[in-house]
Amino acid sequence: MKTEEKIICNCCKKVIQYEDYHSRTEYLHVEKEWGYFSNKDGEKQEFDLCESCYDTLVRKFRIPVDSQEITELL
Repeated sequence: MKTEEKIICNCCKKVIQYEDYHSRTEYLHVEKEWGYFSNKDGEKQEFDLCESCYDTLVRKFRIPVDSQEITELL
């Protein structure tokens, strides 16, 4: 969830980052435009999750997230 001044986790409401301040906090931003044959046809939805809420969510997956180690970070 983006307000004019900050990014907030949609799940736990934790302030993830202030726009004017470069935070080193990682988070997941998702944007989805729903298409034909869905119950949300023509709707665009977006949300942000802090790393902790992301971890809680993916632990519930019946098929684990595919993960790879990246050795060169920018």
